[in-house]
Amino acid sequence: MLRLILASESPRRKDLLHKAGIRFQVFPVKVSEIPDKTLNAGEQILDIAGRKARAAFEELSKRGENSSFVVLAADTEVIFKGAPLGKPSSPEDAIRTLLRLSGRVHEVITAVQMIDSSTGKTHSHLETTQVRFRPLSETEIRDYVATGEPMDKAGSYGIQGLGGKLVETIEGDFDNVVGLPVKAVLHLFEKNGWSFRE
Repeated sequence: MLRLILASESPRRKDLLHKAGIRFQVFPVKVSEIPDKTLNAGEQILDIAGRKARAAFEELSKRGENSSFVVLAADTEVIFKGAPLGKPSSPEDAIRTLLRLSGRVHEVITAVQMIDSSTGKTHSHLETTQVRFRPLSETEIRDYVATGEPMDKAGSYGIQGLGGKLVETIEGDFDNVVGLPVKAVLHLFEKNGWSFRE
């Protein structure tokens, strides 16, 4: 039976796949997530997702896995004025980021990389969603950061949690902002004839 291997520890990605009725195993890998500055923002995100996918694929191949599998890796970044914002380094950093985003539009880009163990082929997808924050007061931002929610999230907010209250409008795939464009992932499964339904 073909197995889907999620090369991520993200609880959000696991939750999205569960909700879509997909069966998978988790195989997290540690890779450098420092972006290659010679690439543009979209290419940087694809490159990082590719590092995760390759690292998991190589590790599983070394173990002599005898059943076929597909590795799924992803990287999500918040892009503002062409530059990735990343995860905050401190509460003050999160406050600065959210003040910059207040009342403005930013992009959330997720790169998906899959590797098919039976062919060694890589399949990629890049999904972009436009998000507009409503104008926020500094007190509101400080109160939100004090909850701790922003601290492990690109762009310093979680749309599926309390951070959803900061958002005025979104154009595009909501799941993409959470961390995985599920519709696009299911389309790639279908296109390749892969079935991972529970």
